[in-house]
Amino acid sequence: MISKAVVVIACILSLTWAIAVLGGNFQDVLNTPAIQSPFAMKTLLNGVAVAGKRIVCVGHYGDIVYSDDQGKNWRQASVPLSSDLLSVFFISAQKGWAVGHDGVVLHSSDGGATWVKQLDGRAASQVMAAYYAEHPCRPLRGAGAGRLMKEINRLVKGDLDKAFLDVCFENETTGFIVGSFNLIFWTGDGGKTWEPWLDRTENQGFLHLESIRSVGGDLFIAGEQGLVLKLDRRTGTFRRMKVPYNGSFFGVTGSSTKALVVFGMRGNAFRSVDGGQSWKKVETGVTVGLMGETVTQDRRIVLVSQLGQLIASSDDGASFRLIDAEQDFPAGGVASVGRDKLAVVGILGVQVRELKSQSK
Repeated sequence: MISKAVVVIACILSLTWAIAVLGGNFQDVLNTPAIQSPFAMKTLLNGVAVAGKRIVCVGHYGDIVYSDDQGKNWRQASVPLSSDLLSVFFISAQKGWAVGHDGVVLHSSDGGATWVKQLDGRAASQVMAAYYAEHPCRPLRGAGAGRLMKEINRLVKGDLDKAFLDVCFENETTGFIVGSFNLIFWTGDGGKTWEPWLDRTENQGFLHLESIRSVGGDLFIAGEQGLVLKLDRRTGTFRRMKVPYNGSFFGVTGSSTKALVVFGMRGNAFRSVDGGQSWKKVETGVTVGLMGETVTQDRRIVLVSQLGQLIASSDDGASFRLIDAEQDFPAGGVASVGRDKLAVVGILGVQVRELKSQSK
């Protein structure tokens, strides 16, 4: 259970930042660089990734911190804006992307030390408006082009928040960003330009797309209300998989081509061994939301709960067991940062933990 002290500390740190940065005046977060603070690694961080041997974490107000010694010391990156960042992904030791609220996409070519903006909500609106004026939407199963264009127009006009919730690249040039209300963009040039794919998803309810990952050579998206999509590379469309669950999924992962695992609310997880055609519920022993995932060097799948609990599987997701019962570090993400260590991020910043041994 989250203690009152945790909440008070988080509120104080957030208020301190707001006073220091804004000085009582409203400023455009897209044009306000993230403030340099010695407390950046101790405030709310939402995403974590590994760039070579470097740990990179992203969070509120554009904070990005990194460590080259497995969390003993931290430095703050140079970030040109102060929008809240939600996820980070590195395809190599040097090249990475971070995404977040206000339609923000950042890119780093030096391992996360410095970042440049590739996209924001204003530019995304212009891209969508221009693209769909030239390429009218093709109707998908159960969703006509008219309804789809209505939702796209609402996004373009700003009626809906444009938040990118996750990012995934298959190589240094080809990648996707996904987010709220069916937001999805594709790039084939490393993020220099982006193409909207909102008409290429079987997502009739325009549900939030929470996570996108490559598993066994296939791309999968997990989202609200039991939504799981798989990219049909032949047609260039994300097709919906039938999963026996209507709660939200927050992530998707897999340790090999053998199995795929989606997870989310109330500790629910489901596993498929046939590319998403059929699913079986997996007992996790957790009753709160499962928020993040990582795969260790020895191919264990590790999930973290919103209370900071860590569960692991050494049998491709067929079963999980508790490996750390942490309750006082509310978490949102996890990454394997060495043979026996995990970096966990959350409301109190980043914590590097020992990965306890697990018998099969």
